[in-house]
Amino acid sequence: MAERENRGRGGRRDRDEAPEFADRLVAINRVSKTVKGGKRFGFAALVVVGDQKGRVGFGKGKAKEVPEAIRKATEQAKRQMIRVPLREGRTLHHDIEGRHGAGKVVMRTAPQGTGIIAGGPMRAVFEMLGVQDVVAKSTGSQNPYNMIRATLNALTLEASPRMVAQRRGKKVADILPKREDAPAESTQVAEEA
Repeated sequence: MAERENRGRGGRRDRDEAPEFADRLVAINRVSKTVKGGKRFGFAALVVVGDQKGRVGFGKGKAKEVPEAIRKATEQAKRQMIRVPLREGRTLHHDIEGRHGAGKVVMRTAPQGTGIIAGGPMRAVFEMLGVQDVVAKSTGSQNPYNMIRATLNALTLEASPRMVAQRRGKKVADILPKREDAPAESTQVAEEA
């Protein structure tokens, strides 16, 4: 009997621990359907979920009540997560563009301390992804669904130096530009003067 009680408590304790993913409600939309007796209202929710360490996903859910729509959207977002390589865990490796339908986004890497310069739904994606420094611009569609899809489209195109090196059959050092040459030249010039 005591063994069964311990097992039950252990299962609950596992569920009560800190959640693995953070989520952000981006948009909620009330929709109505006109029927013979009047109008029936429903809700559509758009949620972005991420672990703030390089994984992010989005989902949409529809239900008669708001909490249920949010729960459905969160579950779908957890199933559709993608992994994005980040430089130094804070910014993108290179500038990228993404599009979905009429939604277009441009994302640029940024030096440390810049913060997230992005609007609306794009900001939610970057915060859940764990990006700390990025400059982003959305043009075209202002629809949050299209903006998020365009952002995720761009993030799937991101490649780290390790991924590029592996694809080309080279070493990471061969791909990255040599940074040691510039300081060595400046010290030689200083010695000659």
